Amino acid sequence: QLDRFLMYVTIDYPDIEAERSILKLVRRESHLSPATGTGNNQATSAGTRISEASIFAAREEVLNMHMAESVEEYIVQLVMATRQPSAYNAELAGWIEYGASPRATISLDRCSRSLAWLRGKDFVSPGDVQSVIHDVVRHRIILSFEAEAKGITRDQVINNLLDSVPAP
Repeated sequence: QLDRFLMYVTIDYPDIEAERSILKLVRRESHLSPATGTGNNQATSAGTRISEASIFAAREEVLNMHMAESVEEYIVQLVMATRQPSAYNAELAGWIEYGASPRATISLDRCSRSLAWLRGKDFVSPGDVQSVIHDVVRHRIILSFEAEAKGITRDQVINNLLDSVPAP
């Protein structure tokens, strides 16, 4: 009798507006952590201890790194292209079985910001996004059987993705 109360709910990926909202929401939540002290992005020796306050300050600096709307949109479009590859490139559509989740968008944002900060920059560029996308997305996509049978690698798929989504 319980069978009639069971449901099978299908939930799809969020649409592009929801993806942007998720990215902004997570970024705002990250700012709620305590941040005291002064941060810097200078390398320290292996024996030097870094205070918690310095870590929180550095985190705050990374999260406050300037990212133009066009770069943010680039991140969203890259992830969306893994989910709807046919809208970007027919070959790509045959290679991706499952695209990246919203966590990929969040990670791509944070890693791009972190890389720009580590490079001593005061803004995030499309080049920063391109520098981290392989490491961020590689494990977040599932290739199609056809792609695997042809020996296509995830890195090739990501390279195709970068070629298919125009950078700002």
